[in-house]
Formats: sequence, C-alpha cells, structure tokens
Amino acid sequence: MPLEDQAVTHKKNLLSPIFAVALIFGVWVTARAQTEITLDTPLPTKDSFEKILPGFEAKTGYKVKPRWGNGVGTKQDAARGDSYDVFVVLPPYHDALASGNLMKNTGTTLGGFVLALTVKKGSPMPDISSAASVKRTLLAAKSLVTVDPTMGSVGVAANAMLQKLGIFDQVKSKLKYVPNGGGVGKSVVAGESEFGLGPYVSDLMGNREPDLVVVGGLPGGASTPTDIVAFVATHAKDAAAAKALVQYLATPGAGQVYKEHGILPHK
Repeated sequence: MPLEDQAVTHKKNLLSPIFAVALIFGVWVTARAQTEITLDTPLPTKDSFEKILPGFEAKTGYKVKPRWGNGVGTKQDAARGDSYDVFVVLPPYHDALASGNLMKNTGTTLGGFVLALTVKKGSPMPDISSAASVKRTLLAAKSLVTVDPTMGSVGVAANAMLQKLGIFDQVKSKLKYVPNGGGVGKSVVAGESEFGLGPYVSDLMGNREPDLVVVGGLPGGASTPTDIVAFVATHAKDAAAAKALVQYLATPGAGQVYKEHGILPHK
C-alpha cells in the first residue's frame, strides 16, 4: 500500500474513536437536557417546593430548575409563552389560558394561600374569628395597607376579600397600596397603617420582625383562599415528565408539607 494511503487509513483509525466518543457525549448531553424540567412558580411556594422537589428528583431522575417569580408575573409569563415546562399560577389567569400556552386539561390545584392580618406589637388584638367580626374590625380601622394588586397576588386577594364583605367602597379611602408584602409589614410597624392585609400566612411563618404581630389567617367566610394551580406548558420539552411533576406536587405527601408551611392543602 502506498505511504499516502497508509497515512489516510491511520488517520481514519485515530479519528473513529474520537467520533464515537463525541457521538456518545452528544447523546448524553441531549438526554440530560431532556430530563431537566423548568418550573415558573410564585415566590410564596419556595419554602414548600424546596422540601418537595428533592423527593421528586430522587424518585424520577429528573432535574427540576425552578424560577421564583410572583403571583402576577408567572401568569403573565405563561400568557407570553415564556419557555418553561410547568407554570404555577394564581387566579385570575384568563389571559394565560386564552393564550393557548397552557394545557388546560393538566390544570391541578395544589393548595391555597390564606390571607393574613397583621398589627403592630402592643396594639389590641382584633377579633377575626368570623366574617362578621372581620367586617366590623376593618370598618372600624383608621388605616389599612396591602400590596398593589397590579404588582402582587396578595393585593388581588385583599381586594377580593373587601368586595366579598361588601365594604370595598367604604374603606378604599383609608386603604394604602405598597409594592410588595415586605412593604405591608413596614407600613404597619412604622405606625402608618393600623392593619396589614397580607401577606399570606405562609409568607409570615418565618416572621423575624419582632414588632410585627400576625393576628392570624382570615376565615374562609371573609377571604377565599387563593388557589395555587399548576399547568403543563403546551411547548413543554417533555410533556410526560412535566405531567409527572405536576402530579407529584399534588400528592398527599406534598400536601402535608404545604400544611407545615401555612398553605391550605387541596382536598
């Protein structure tokens, strides 16, 4: 065999293992990418999900990559068609459903956020044992504060509660809006607002502000819990894996974790 042909053959023999390794590596990388599930979920789910997700990953071998958004933002992300496999959204989410970016038949209620009432330390503790007592308390209040409903779901829940009690028009002149739940607590502690409508009980489980007192969660007759609903995205990379995650987040075991973190488990 001519020396030139021998050199070509030798080169091919050297390259073949390299191509094989590259091919195997490419398949491995692709497989890894396919097993990663991206999750867009409101920040108030973080403490619970961080305890639940490792169990799902250990059981299935999938890797979950969460993004902690807010209750208004995640449904806007879904409506835009952002590239997540699973969305956790809070009502109302008509635009997200109408966008066609969510598989409607995968909608699964995981639990409910309960709106809390807060006061400054040293203030009299109001009666919130019933819808009637909550109504009396809020009508008699000098000032109220909650989250701007265009910026956070707590404000949506607070406004819905006031409308449910039929007192929104009566108290709106003394109702202040702030950008987030932390601002609600600051306003109460500073003495600017007598009562804080929110954030959620789950947000306040680890309250480290000694001058902010959590009176408790508002009863269902006054404030309907905010549903936490998970959907698989229509463009999910692996719909079966995404559905498995949604189902796992709705298991009784997950429900127990939600309960421990102040979230009302779905029955």
